[in-house]
Amino acid sequence: MLLTLLMYLLLGAAAGVTAGLFGIGGGLLIVPVLVFSFGLQGVSPQVLTHAAVATSLATIVVTSISSILAHHKRGAVRWKLFRPLALGILVGAYFGVRTAGRLEGEMLQLLIGCFALAVALQLALGLKPSQSTGQEPSAASLGAAGGVIGWASALFGIGGGTLTVPYLSWRHVRIQEAIATSSACGLPIALMGACTNIYEGWGHEGLPEWSLGYVYLPAFFGIVLTSPFFARLGAHWAHSLPASLLRRVFAAFLALVGLRFIIGNLM
Repeated sequence: MLLTLLMYLLLGAAAGVTAGLFGIGGGLLIVPVLVFSFGLQGVSPQVLTHAAVATSLATIVVTSISSILAHHKRGAVRWKLFRPLALGILVGAYFGVRTAGRLEGEMLQLLIGCFALAVALQLALGLKPSQSTGQEPSAASLGAAGGVIGWASALFGIGGGTLTVPYLSWRHVRIQEAIATSSACGLPIALMGACTNIYEGWGHEGLPEWSLGYVYLPAFFGIVLTSPFFARLGAHWAHSLPASLLRRVFAAFLALVGLRFIIGNLM
C-alpha cells in the first residue's frame, strides 16, 4: 500500500506539472495512469476504467478550486458567461457519467484513446479555431455548448479545458479570460461527475477496498496532496522552457496512450 500511495503522490505531481505547463487539466494524464495502476492491482477490467475516470474527476474538484481563486483575483473569470455554461455543464456531466456507466470498460478505453489522439494532434500541430463572426454567445448557445462539454468531460474524466478554451476563443473571448472561465467550468464538471460516479458505483462488485462508489480514495488523496504545488511549479516552468518542445513531448505521450488504448481494445 505504501508503494502504491507513493505512486499516486508522484502522479499528482506529474498531473500538476502538466496542468501548469500546458494550461489543460491533469485528467488526460491521470486517467491512463490510473487504468494501468488499477490493472496492476488486480481491479476487475469491467470497472477499472470507470474507477479511473471517477477518481480523476474527484481530484479535479479540489484542484479546480485553487485555480478559480487565482484567476478570480486577477479578475479574469467571465462570470456572466460562466453561469449559463455551468447550467449546461451540470446536465451534460450527469448524462456523461450515465453514458459511461452503460459502456463496457473496453469501449470506454477505446473512446478515451480516440480523444487522446485528437488532443495529441491538436497540441502537435498547434491547431486553434478561428474566431466566429458576430457577437458574444447568447445564454442559450452557452448552455447548449456547456451540455456537450459537460457530457464529454465527464465521459473522459477531464476538467474540460481542452474543449471549453477553444470554444470560448472561437466565440470572441480573449484567451486569458477563456482560460480563466474554463478553469471555473472545471468545478461543476468535476462536482457533478464525481457525485454521480459515487452514486452509480455504490456497492458495485469488483471495486477495490477503500472505494467510495467508483472513486478510489487512496488515489484521490495521493493526487490532491501534491498536484496543487506542482501546478504552480509547472506554471513557472512554462515561462522558462521552450513551449513548442514541451507541447510536442506531451503530444507524443498522449499519442502513445491513445494508440495503446485503441490497439489494446481492438486486438
